[in-house]
Amino acid sequence: MMHFISFMIALSLAGFHTSADYLAGDLDKPATETATTDKGSGAKTGSKDYQNDPLYPYIAQQNKLIEKDGVQYITNPENILVLANKEYSLQSSYSPPDLVRPNVTFSFGDEQVEKAKMRKEAGSQLEAMFAAAKQDNLTLYAVSGYRSYQRQQEVFGAEVAAKGEAKAKEAVAVPGTSEHQTGLAMDISSRDQGFNLTEAFGETPEGQWLQKNAHNYGFILRYMKGKEAVTQYQYESWHYRYVGKDAATIIYENDWTLEEFFQHVQALQKKIDGGTAK
Repeated sequence: MMHFISFMIALSLAGFHTSADYLAGDLDKPATETATTDKGSGAKTGSKDYQNDPLYPYIAQQNKLIEKDGVQYITNPENILVLANKEYSLQSSYSPPDLVRPNVTFSFGDEQVEKAKMRKEAGSQLEAMFAAAKQDNLTLYAVSGYRSYQRQQEVFGAEVAAKGEAKAKEAVAVPGTSEHQTGLAMDISSRDQGFNLTEAFGETPEGQWLQKNAHNYGFILRYMKGKEAVTQYQYESWHYRYVGKDAATIIYENDWTLEEFFQHVQALQKKIDGGTAK
């Protein structure tokens, strides 16, 4: 009897994916196949139990795109997991409808400026994260949040004038491809860095605290050191992006970028679609 129970437990666990599977490189293992009966026709159909995969809910949160003049434009920009990068662009007219000013410490004080804003959900979690850091005797300073398409044009133009277009593209997003336009990103610094955005921030107590704890509030370090070839941007120790707590935890535990996260989501979709993405 005990042998039978052990067998049934093992069978019930087969085919379940966890984040540990991805860490171990087991993404391509086949899921358990089951036979189901269509009650209307009586026909049996083969199906795979992928719905227990931790990445399954994010299939529906991929970018929806439309191509125009060779540019892939995002048509669902209010998606919390929107992926804006050098491949996928926001429309120049897009501005989040729910921008708020979070109640946090800003490097520029109480000045009422565009960059003090974030989308409501992200801003709420930013407040919680800053409060938690404060409890650990660390004071974080928000430096730059939402940035309109027009403001990004100004920032990019200034960088081009200073360093040339090729170098500018390594550090500053071309207008339409900046995460700041989504209202989901915040640049963060500390007093001992002079509130500047520097790589050295990542080595400060504040920067180290963020790297270890940001995912608990739904944020990820967006442009990681050693992942420049994936993100196509230089390391930015100060740039944190809100993706929601569940996704942030998966990304953190697997040491992924947002691009890598969606690569795995797409791979799962291809399995479900029988090897061909729809």
